[in-house]
Amino acid sequence: MKTYELVAPCHFGLETVTKREIYDLGYEVTRVEDGRITFEGDAEAICRANVFLRTTERVLLLVGRFHAETFDEFFEGIKALPWEEYIPKDGKFWVTKASSIKSKLFSPSDLQSLAKKAMVERLKKEYKVNWFEEDGAPYPVRIFLLKDEVMVTLDTSGESLHKRGYRLMTSKAPLTETLAAALIMLTPWKKDRILVDPFCGSGTFPIEAAMIAANIAPGMNREFTAEKWTNFIPKQLWYDTVKEAQEMMNTDISVDIQGYDIDPEVVKAARENAARAGVGHLIHFQQREVAKLHHPKKYGFIITNPPYGERLEDKKDLPQLYTQVGEAYKGLDCWSLYMITSYEDAERYIGRKADKNRKIYNGMIKTYFYQFMGPKPPKRG
Repeated sequence: MKTYELVAPCHFGLETVTKREIYDLGYEVTRVEDGRITFEGDAEAICRANVFLRTTERVLLLVGRFHAETFDEFFEGIKALPWEEYIPKDGKFWVTKASSIKSKLFSPSDLQSLAKKAMVERLKKEYKVNWFEEDGAPYPVRIFLLKDEVMVTLDTSGESLHKRGYRLMTSKAPLTETLAAALIMLTPWKKDRILVDPFCGSGTFPIEAAMIAANIAPGMNREFTAEKWTNFIPKQLWYDTVKEAQEMMNTDISVDIQGYDIDPEVVKAARENAARAGVGHLIHFQQREVAKLHHPKKYGFIITNPPYGERLEDKKDLPQLYTQVGEAYKGLDCWSLYMITSYEDAERYIGRKADKNRKIYNGMIKTYFYQFMGPKPPKRG
């Protein structure tokens, strides 16, 4: 089977997590860049990456890379790529996104229209036609320029992979599902340990944790653009991949995952989201303020996304809120606390310095992932 270069975009600062996921799926990573992992795989890999990867935004098929400093070079570079290997005569093709960083060519709309013209020129010659009906399967193209290096890809996913299909209701400042999964996977949490999110919002952290615990593939209940690419991805590969996901899933497990929020409407929405994700029975949601957070057991985890004061609340409320987090955490025996926030004074009010701190961009917001590590539980004899 033909091998392709596939690109998995991920959150800046969390490349190691996506890289490990790709290795665990059995594929060879060929390049690691900021916010992007490139790996090799066949048509089956396109299906499996879309269904199984928890931390990538989409799976892109690399059509080619080249250098371009002028629009002429860009046009010729696009035209030289083997589009006929991917796009059939009736294919519908367009440039859904062109982005440019530190490059001489920087107008997205110019790049988009020029790329489309170059693709048409190439395919006209290959298919010996003057007009394309474009009434077949969709082939969206994404183009990235960085320091005059052009990367041209086909988007196999369609809607971003963070849209798992379970989250109809969101709270005011939601964390994407892919970012939540990556942050959980960055911690040493395992399904036999307690996990509590005292600011659970729409339930993303508890739901992603429960899906990891139950081995539920994040993409098993959604559709992907490349399912229609039957010219080089046989339909059977998608069926086989979903069957593999169904066989791996185990929801008959015992876990202690809890989500609290002060807003009863938000708690109700979180419960509904969890039910849609198939993990409602694995999570205990409750209306509760952070000051009342306590747990009799040792060695648990708090993984949370508290208010930042960006849009949600006045900054003046944050010192009290983070002090309450610190007080509650002090009362938990041997627990670990992992928190993503853009609030610069978080450590000050929590009352101790984090053991580790990682800078992560949540959309356009610069945030910090503070890691307060508790001791490891004793090994069971």
